[in-house]
Amino acid sequence: MSGSFASFSTALSALSYNRVVMDTASSNIANAGTAGYSRRRVESETVAAPGQIAMWSRYEGSGEGVAVAGLQRMTDEFLNTRARQEHANLSYLGVRSTTLQRLETGIAEPGAQGVSARLAEFRASWHDLANNPGKDLARTNVLTKATSVVEAVRTQATNVAREAGDARSRLEGLVTEVNTGAAELAELNRMIAVASASKVDTNGLADQRDVVAMRLSELTGATATRRTDGGMDLTVNGVPLVTGAEAGTLVVATGSTGGPVSFAVRSNGADVAVAGGLRGATGATADLLTVTLPAYAAGLDAVVRDLADQVNALHAGGYDSTGAPGGPVFAYDPADPSGSLTVAITDPALLAASGVSGGAVDGSNADLLTRTSGAESAYQRLVGGLGTEVASTARLVTNQSALVGQVDGAREQLSGVNLDEEMVSLLTAQRAYEAASRVMTTMDSMLDTLINRTGLVGR
Repeated sequence: MSGSFASFSTALSALSYNRVVMDTASSNIANAGTAGYSRRRVESETVAAPGQIAMWSRYEGSGEGVAVAGLQRMTDEFLNTRARQEHANLSYLGVRSTTLQRLETGIAEPGAQGVSARLAEFRASWHDLANNPGKDLARTNVLTKATSVVEAVRTQATNVAREAGDARSRLEGLVTEVNTGAAELAELNRMIAVASASKVDTNGLADQRDVVAMRLSELTGATATRRTDGGMDLTVNGVPLVTGAEAGTLVVATGSTGGPVSFAVRSNGADVAVAGGLRGATGATADLLTVTLPAYAAGLDAVVRDLADQVNALHAGGYDSTGAPGGPVFAYDPADPSGSLTVAITDPALLAASGVSGGAVDGSNADLLTRTSGAESAYQRLVGGLGTEVASTARLVTNQSALVGQVDGAREQLSGVNLDEEMVSLLTAQRAYEAASRVMTTMDSMLDTLINRTGLVGR
């Protein structure tokens, strides 16, 4: 009899196990399109004979069936770590590429409305004046072209300043998102630790944890480390941001209103500087504000200074229509040359086209001013350098996207839900469940015969 009842226990364990397998396959199928979901697999173990039997007894069974050993998330921590690194790099390059392309579009070079075209027209207007020094139209044309140069330069300077302002506003939003994500990860760590201690399934929480960690890596390039309790610690350039259930706060230490940007992590009232900057979207925005945009603005300022100083110096060597020495053609504030450039002369008669004093009609000094091409060359080098950087960053984005695709593909092969595979698992478990049910039905029939029919004597 004991063997018969043991068979019932074995069949029951098979029913329980295969029901869990079917439930798991059903859950995998239901979440096939859920972002961040990692498929589950039921791990089984044989319920073996007892390790020690009672005294004066002998074990006559042959095992006690099957039991669920655990529910495994099909993930690879190495692939997850690699994915966070590559996504952080792609996020950095993507933000940088998008901003540089937008800046390049605002510069409008080469183009008929760009600074380069305006500089060429301004220099050509001096050539016309050199050929026609006595015509008011030629003098007026010089001032018109000078005004066009000023407008083009100031428009470009405004575009660069606006891009910097937008980047600072975007940086505030990114830092806020980082701190929200850090607090969320710390809370997930707490929930995972409590659930693990209570022997409750934590796979759903682990999925959420990985999604949050991935986003934080995309934002900051942070490094994540698994904890023994199932949580995840996060550091930014070696500075802890999340430790267990405790989350620090990322702050902009310098550069929130202007100047180079740096970061610190605030925890327990103390700020720890993040040396070396960040990666991800936050790091890209900070690098644009600290290096790229200021470098271009400084280059444009240098072009304006060269142009204004050279034109003013040559103009001062000539004489205007009244015979007086030429005054400055351009004026600017040394603290902001490109943003403050103006035309200092309003009267066309004050243009010093003549190289001879006494009011003689002469265009020799205007001819000298046609040779002021140094600023144009400097500007072309400035724009060419930006164009090269834009193209280089775009290529890096393409290469990095391909690498991210490979890493994500490897992760998807492991953790993604394959509907065909789940269907096979579901059908296999279903047949095993039916077989266990048949075993139980057979045993019930045998016991019914044994109990209710054995020993009956017909009359």
